[in-house]
Amino acid sequence: MSNVSGVDNNMNKTDINDHKIKQSGDIEKGRIEYLASSVPWSKVMVFVVAVCVLLAACATTWVFQGWQTSLQVLAIIIVVYVILFYWRWLWVALRTAKRDFSALFCYLKILSLTRSFSKKNFSMPEIFHNVVLRHPDKACFLYEDETWTFKQIEDFSLRVSAALKSKGVKRGDTVAVMAGNYPEMPAMWLGVARLGAVAPLINTNQTGNTLLHSINVAKCNFVIYCSEFDDAFQEVKKDLDPSIKLLKFTRRPLNVSSDSVKVVEDSNDFTGLLENTTPAAWSPSDSDGFNGKLLYIYTSGTTGLPKAAVISPSRMVFMASGVHYLGGLSPKDVIYCPMPLYHSAGGCITVGQAFIFGCTVALRNKFSASAYFPDCVKFNATAAHYIGEMCRYILATPPKPTDKQHTVRTVYGNGMRPTVWSDFVNRFNIKRVVEFYGATEGNANIVNIDNKTGAIGFISRIIPAVYPIAIIKVDEHTGEPIRNSRGLCQLAKANEPGVFIGKINPSNPSRAFLGYVDKQASEKKIVRDVFKHGDSAFISGDILIADELGYLYFRDRTGDTFRWRGENVSTTEVEAAISRVADQRDAVVYGVEIPNTEGRAGMCGIVDTDGSLDLERLVKDMARDLPKYARPVFLRVMDSLDMTGTFKLKKVDLQKEGYDPSIIKDKIYYLDPKSEKYISLSPDEYEKIKTGQIRL
Repeated sequence: MSNVSGVDNNMNKTDINDHKIKQSGDIEKGRIEYLASSVPWSKVMVFVVAVCVLLAACATTWVFQGWQTSLQVLAIIIVVYVILFYWRWLWVALRTAKRDFSALFCYLKILSLTRSFSKKNFSMPEIFHNVVLRHPDKACFLYEDETWTFKQIEDFSLRVSAALKSKGVKRGDTVAVMAGNYPEMPAMWLGVARLGAVAPLINTNQTGNTLLHSINVAKCNFVIYCSEFDDAFQEVKKDLDPSIKLLKFTRRPLNVSSDSVKVVEDSNDFTGLLENTTPAAWSPSDSDGFNGKLLYIYTSGTTGLPKAAVISPSRMVFMASGVHYLGGLSPKDVIYCPMPLYHSAGGCITVGQAFIFGCTVALRNKFSASAYFPDCVKFNATAAHYIGEMCRYILATPPKPTDKQHTVRTVYGNGMRPTVWSDFVNRFNIKRVVEFYGATEGNANIVNIDNKTGAIGFISRIIPAVYPIAIIKVDEHTGEPIRNSRGLCQLAKANEPGVFIGKINPSNPSRAFLGYVDKQASEKKIVRDVFKHGDSAFISGDILIADELGYLYFRDRTGDTFRWRGENVSTTEVEAAISRVADQRDAVVYGVEIPNTEGRAGMCGIVDTDGSLDLERLVKDMARDLPKYARPVFLRVMDSLDMTGTFKLKKVDLQKEGYDPSIIKDKIYYLDPKSEKYISLSPDEYEKIKTGQIRL
């Protein structure tokens, strides 16, 4: 939405005067050195000459024509000066004024809402209770053939609070929830929050050591898990700390009468306990309020085990309200959500539309590309949520009548590739795409508010001080900020890649960085001495580019970009191009090392389930869309690709495995530089590549 507060490529006079030179005792000398290094002398000379001409013209006019005429001349000269030297800025301002001031208006509404909740120190149970009071019988969640009203969700959460309290749960405890995408899941963590406990939301795909890690890193006292995950818990039960109490929830359809349910079977039968517990009377939550801990959400990341990011009520409100106001949503909307509710996209942003604004949310337990728009028709959805590669999968389904029979006017989410954007909008008759960007653990979100194809948000060129974010220069391979002679970060220019950061302000809930439960992991996401000594910012690790109008475009993750043939290769761009020419197949691109060869050679893992991949056609089609240095040197043809729970392709393990055909069972090919064809890679040829006998 905007640039870091008061920062521009050339710092203004106030910045120069306020800057404190810490490494030199000579303050004036430091200021002169700073001015010399920051402002080109040609611009200084032009400015000095312009001021002299202005003063001379005004003085002459005053002497011969009077002060009124002098003022007119002054005004004319200033206008001419602005047009001559700032015409480009004026052009940008005219092009972006409507966008920027619309966003500013929405941002003020977001701040007003958060300030209101902050003054009352509301946690999520109180925020949700106010929505229940407004319309208790309105549909909160739609699931399969069930309709859960706001009152029913609150009653279930009150029952959860009472049942957990009887088990000894108290303020400060940690009660994990591992459940599928049904209405009881958010109602459970709402009941946990009412007791002042924190609810880690565990990825339902986790098993073994990863599941153990998620439970242990959050220091769980209790874990509520659904019966479909019983095998996973039986596997790790022997390795869990005996003090951790496991509670198994067996879901029953909403219309099952209480007469047909069973009594409590054993001490970990959470369903029986709930059905035999009277809902607690409503009361304010026993929590730390608006800025306290509400949830732990695990980030999938690219390496290592999941990290538990801290989500406060203020963070959830900020994320959800940003999409709500900037995305043009309304409390009347019915929002379709096949997102996993253990992640921030579905569990905070979309659940927040119901819990904070009173929207109706239609849930699906597991994403299905072929069912996406038929479900929207079934639930009369007016908005729908997507993430990652979903839109590409939906676009790859055969055309059918429901493509345009739905009432969805807006889709929102993050990760829609520019290469499928226009095709998706045209085929499914979508009026508005609200692409947003923001890390679960981060302190800054940006939103594409005006349907700009491919953009994930924008930085204002007119009012940069409003929303403190920026794009800074970094080494694209290491992710380390590139600093100037004074040790401070540098802003990336228009069309220059850089990393997205959000300025940290601990006193402002919307600007605070809560980080992870693991404090060491949190510290790695903070960059210090950004634009002045002593300040700090959250560093995303994502490479973005801002165009002249301030529109932001995702380019890659730091570390994913690699250098080959003296050129930087963006894995995201190559993946998109290959997927497009290969009939929307899953494709993941990464760099691999060849001994005694500079840089990394591109390698692509591509899915071919039925043996229909035409390698000759692939080479020809890639040649049209990709420069020679960006075409993958190695090709790995696979039956499937692993994905995160948020539909992001995993590549770290593939990168580690490399291209050794004696180890990898999949078919491996290399691009022969002479014939420009993909040739099957044998162990003998692999050795020749390693020793330099075959040069690629």
